[in-house]
Amino acid sequence: MTMPLHPTWQDIAIRLALTMIAGALVGLNRESRGHAAGFRTTILVSLAACVAMIQANILLSVGGKAADSFSVMDVLRFPLGVLTGVGFIGGGAILRRGDLVTGVTTAATLWAMTAIGLCFGGGQLGVGGAATVLALFTLWALKYLDMRVPRGQRAVAVVENVGGGLGLTELDALIKARGYKAVFLGKRREPQNDRPTLSYEIRWTRAEVAGPPADLIEMLEDRCSLISFEMTSGADR
Repeated sequence: MTMPLHPTWQDIAIRLALTMIAGALVGLNRESRGHAAGFRTTILVSLAACVAMIQANILLSVGGKAADSFSVMDVLRFPLGVLTGVGFIGGGAILRRGDLVTGVTTAATLWAMTAIGLCFGGGQLGVGGAATVLALFTLWALKYLDMRVPRGQRAVAVVENVGGGLGLTELDALIKARGYKAVFLGKRREPQNDRPTLSYEIRWTRAEVAGPPADLIEMLEDRCSLISFEMTSGADR
């Protein structure tokens, strides 16, 4: 179906229904993983884009204008404004805490759902349907491939230097054989027990499917009296 010059109520109903279905399918994927843009959010975003495109279709002038007529506004700027507005919603979904950035996939999902809604609203049902299938394939199927791609990860470890026996660079040599690298960050003395604590940034490369670095945490607890271990990088799902 293409964008007709005079859409009927049946055309509009089909567009709205397909937009709701597409938003619900993608929204269920995000909702099941506890992301901010869940079931209702994706439906509302795609529905708003669809309505904007339907409105532009209805207002679209189909005839030429006379020489003495007033200028006619380009109604296609209306859906383009919707795309700009979704950028603010997507920006609000992105959070940053230090080097850890989350919400990028959520923002991209909202942007994609806006484009899908514009397709359905403009009567491009084939394009909208294909885009929905590809979006679901990206969020569901490609997720498992992405989890198997090795990527650099980082964490900050704070250890207690019991008896002062751990040198500032000795931790790197201790964990290097396991594929980790330690970069010294700082040293402080805890006032409650007058014992020094050392802070390190731990770096390693591993696929997410391998899970957290349990072997590293166990070794640090045995050898260095681990106080805290906090991840500073992670995947956005």
